[in-house]
Amino acid sequence: MRGGRDACASRARAVSWSRATWRPSPDMGSLSRPSSSASLGNLPHLLLFFLFVGPFNCLASYSRATEILYSLNEGLPAGVLIGSLAEDLRLLPSAGGQDLQSQSPQHRVAERNPPLSFSLASQGLSGQYVTLDNSSGELHTSAQEIDREALCLEGGGGTAWGSSISISSSPSADSCLLLLDVLVLPQEYFRFVKVKIAIRDINDNAPRFPISQISVWVPENAPVNTRLAIEHPAVDPDMGTNGVQTYRLLDCHRMFTLDVEENESGERTPYLIVMGQLDRETQDQYVSVIIAEDGGSPPLLGSATLTIGITDINDNCPLFTDSQINITVYGNATVGTAIAAVQAVDADLGNNAQITYSYSQKVPQASKDLFHLNENTGVIKLFSKIGGSVLQTHKLTILANGPGCIPAVITVLVTIIKVIFRPPEIIPRYIANEIDGIIYLKELEPVNTPIAFFTIRDPEGKYKMNCYLDGEGPFRLLPYKPYSNEYLLETTKPMDYELQQFYEIAIVAWNSEGFQVKKMIKVQLVDDNDNAPVFLQPLVELTIEENNAPNAFLAKLDATDADSGERGQVSYFLGPDAPSYFSLDSVTGILTVSTQLDREEKEKYRYTVRAVDSGKPPQESVATVVITVLDKNDNSPRFINKDFSFFVPENFPGYGEIGVISVTDADTGQNGWVALSVVNQSDIFVIDTGKGMLRAKVSLDREQQSSYTLWVEAVDGGVPPLSSTAKITILLLDINDNPPLVLFPQSNMSYLLVLPSTLPGSLVTEVYAVDKDTGMNAVIAYSIIGRRGPRPESFRIDPKTGNITLEEALLQTDYGLHRLLVKVSDHGYPEPLHSTVMVNLFVNDTVSNESYIENLLRKEPEISIEEKEPQISIEPTHRKAESVSCMPTLVALSVISLSSITFLTGMGIYICLRREMKHHREDDNLEVQTPLKGKTDLHMRERKPMAISNI
Repeated sequence: MRGGRDACASRARAVSWSRATWRPSPDMGSLSRPSSSASLGNLPHLLLFFLFVGPFNCLASYSRATEILYSLNEGLPAGVLIGSLAEDLRLLPSAGGQDLQSQSPQHRVAERNPPLSFSLASQGLSGQYVTLDNSSGELHTSAQEIDREALCLEGGGGTAWGSSISISSSPSADSCLLLLDVLVLPQEYFRFVKVKIAIRDINDNAPRFPISQISVWVPENAPVNTRLAIEHPAVDPDMGTNGVQTYRLLDCHRMFTLDVEENESGERTPYLIVMGQLDRETQDQYVSVIIAEDGGSPPLLGSATLTIGITDINDNCPLFTDSQINITVYGNATVGTAIAAVQAVDADLGNNAQITYSYSQKVPQASKDLFHLNENTGVIKLFSKIGGSVLQTHKLTILANGPGCIPAVITVLVTIIKVIFRPPEIIPRYIANEIDGIIYLKELEPVNTPIAFFTIRDPEGKYKMNCYLDGEGPFRLLPYKPYSNEYLLETTKPMDYELQQFYEIAIVAWNSEGFQVKKMIKVQLVDDNDNAPVFLQPLVELTIEENNAPNAFLAKLDATDADSGERGQVSYFLGPDAPSYFSLDSVTGILTVSTQLDREEKEKYRYTVRAVDSGKPPQESVATVVITVLDKNDNSPRFINKDFSFFVPENFPGYGEIGVISVTDADTGQNGWVALSVVNQSDIFVIDTGKGMLRAKVSLDREQQSSYTLWVEAVDGGVPPLSSTAKITILLLDINDNPPLVLFPQSNMSYLLVLPSTLPGSLVTEVYAVDKDTGMNAVIAYSIIGRRGPRPESFRIDPKTGNITLEEALLQTDYGLHRLLVKVSDHGYPEPLHSTVMVNLFVNDTVSNESYIENLLRKEPEISIEEKEPQISIEPTHRKAESVSCMPTLVALSVISLSSITFLTGMGIYICLRREMKHHREDDNLEVQTPLKGKTDLHMRERKPMAISNI
């Protein structure tokens, strides 16, 4: 094991993780090495020391404890690598060699003998969140997804190391630790490792308000910049920047704004700030939506309805609409008759609007005794009988008193008419519902609905009576025949509560002497549910970008109902055709979507929404919502294939079409426009962006390079752009563009000495040639196409190997120069290529005159060419190409490859055997060296004659 005090280097992995560190146990300090001078003298002491401490070595090894810290994001899938204990504990073999450095950690762990073994101290809950590879020590995430909020915010385990895995919630807001105990065996490498895995928070929770309806009360006299805390702030289980960062109002009504204050513990509280002068009497309530937003990327939102109620203060005093009213009272009026009523109005509410009425101190006591004033209702009644001595005119000054207000004043001028006869009487009999002098009618009552009968009576019995209706409204008063002095009050047309709710009319009766009496009638209409809710827009067209945040706000639907009370209260509902992931708040009409929308999955949504009132029976109306999902650049270009392979014949012309690279992008518009480019070797290859056609800028030669591996990148036009790559393999097919190259003999002027004693069948020399092509194009055949000499037919060449042997025994007449014209031909398709070489053989016992032989070689040979093609067992696989198809090409390539391998293997065996034969001949002290010693000596044979003997 390497030095335990070195910190493990950080590595970039598939998951984001911090530097892993490990700390050795204090007893792992380095031991000092004894000096050589003192070693012999201290040997007995050392033996006693090891004898004493030997039994404790095992215990000492167990104290080698180590801590390692990893970190990763929550919510990762199964199989993500967390860390390698073998690497981070420096337990791998030393990587000094190049081969060992290239090995994987698993192979390097296997280098240990005995091999390392990693295991959890106890099973516990380890199988739920992580898996440990027992042989390599690699930690991976398991199928159980790690949820930081479930582990550490909802009651994570303690910090004890008692089990193989536990949960620790550190005081730090962002810290959530997964604790494991790992044992490393065998004994030679024993470690007790404490692994801490810090779970980092991701933004997977949206802010949420504890209640959906939040109410805040503000006094109407609150000054500008008044700050009021909102008692139910949003909560977000995520931590740090992923938690709640800011608040905002959807509609501030130009009267309010929000501010956020952060306390020492980092909690943010929204405050409502008053921005304008409030007046409860103008508007007593404001309804808005408060939105909480976290700091994630993208941010997530949560919302609640915020109702701002304006509380009343006593800022209004009672007021009379008139300053004076005139009342006439007849002298024979009945005691207790209400002669008048005064009414003041206070715009405040509750106790602030309480009004009491009283006479001014200026009112004489006699008037107070005659006319009684109700201090609560303001009704003035005749309190005593009018006598003959009563004043004819009374001025009643009445005060309307409110808390903390200057009284309002109204004057009631009462004129008493003394009569010697009784005035006409109007006696009502109500048919409709009447309470406290007010008649209540439903707005949907039909025409000619009877309201009341009125009997006109003359107490004197001697005057003719008349009656008529005074006032405006859909009413009429008709004599009810066959009775006299009977009148029926009825409606003349349907009444609409939404147009007018209250009517006040009078029944006036008079006699022939001109005396009249008036009876006031008050009619109050009762609202009925005769109006359905009405959407402001029957077609609501919305747009939203795809990949929106969960619970994203779409729109606030608004419908109005002309009815009053609960009949006009509107609730909102989604139609049956709406997808389940859309939500509509029944009270506020806020439309949201709970999940992310994907334009590539569905681009347009169309469904209905309903607005229903609370009447009995309820009425409703329907609107249509059309949501268009806008495209975002969230799809990378995708190649049809991960790998493309193209077969191209060599010498392919420049800018020829090699093949089409197909790529698609699911996005639209600019986001779906794709540009292709060659990442490597762009100096040789280019791609037409429009067609995706791959072309080569230059002609390709298989002999220079047989294959090319390209990486093509596809980049879309989004902002920011997305890209993907594909691997392109180009294989060059060989064509027969290289003739065989003769390596031996090196020139037509070289010659060899052949002894006359050479036995028939002996190898004399060879012709050796190579071909740069492959397959059948590189299969070489040798043949003698021309001969000159005393008896040159005595020599034969092997068409496969090029070996030249002696066929017949040499005679006395065969002395001299024999010249063989050898043709070296390949089996290329469609036309074979060939080369020729002159093989010169000088038959003699010795070379006595080299100048003579060289002179013979310089003369032009007169050799007749034999039209005979070499015959070998391997025949070309193609003679004519009548059609081109993929399958024959593949078959041909397979045959060529197999033939090449067979040929090269045979050549290797042959060369090895020839070399072995040479060594044997050298050991037998042959008289001369054969010309097959090696290709490195070819230049030495051009001028030096050699003799061959088999004796």
